Amino acid sequence: MTFPASAPTLSDVQRVLAVFAHPDDIDFGSAGTVAGWVDTGIDVAYLIVTRGDAGGFDDTPRDQIPAIRESEQRAAAAAIGVKQVDFLDGYQDGRLTPTFELRRDISAAIRRFRPDRILTSSPLRRWERLSGPSHPDHLAVGEATTCAIYPDSRNPFAHPELLEAGLEPWVVREVWYSGGPNPDHTVDVTEVFPRKIAALRAHASQTAHLDLDGGWLRDRMVATAELAGLPAGRLAEAFTVLRTE
Repeated sequence: MTFPASAPTLSDVQRVLAVFAHPDDIDFGSAGTVAGWVDTGIDVAYLIVTRGDAGGFDDTPRDQIPAIRESEQRAAAAAIGVKQVDFLDGYQDGRLTPTFELRRDISAAIRRFRPDRILTSSPLRRWERLSGPSHPDHLAVGEATTCAIYPDSRNPFAHPELLEAGLEPWVVREVWYSGGPNPDHTVDVTEVFPRKIAALRAHASQTAHLDLDGGWLRDRMVATAELAGLPAGRLAEAFTVLRTE
């Protein structure tokens, strides 16, 4: 199973909501693209489902991890130029499924922020890369977000408690999937790569042991650019873009 070919991207986007499972998910796969959007004046907000309580590579007490990772994500967002970062409560890292409750909470965020575009993780697994993009939490958030886009956030009869709270239905017009199979919409992020690295370094509890400048990340982004036919040495991120109207 794979995605269809990407649709032409919308040219009039003013607001983007990025919905991901953990702190740092956005920054590994999409921070360069988000930085480009911010630079063009698009208002970008983050919604993070968990506080990454199962992450980390040292003996930091587990009860300290959520606060550390929330702080790191806010610092990473600032490095990119994103000012609004919201976290959901009640969801645990490593235990996500696309429940009705998660769909409702994402729908509430969509109705509050009213984005033209949503950036989220792919609900489809990449069998050639069972790590990273195919983390079950990523797949669950991708599926729950897709269900929130359609039908939940636009249907006035879905989650009636949202309407009672004054959250009117909203139609998201476009979705960008990160980490899915065969992404075919490539974004050249060479000029903003230093900001992507700064964002990733802000996630020190997760990245302090990684060679971010010259290692696997740069190699993967060079390969992504070359596959899209960009000039040698360029760096790129890739997505699947679907229209949702």
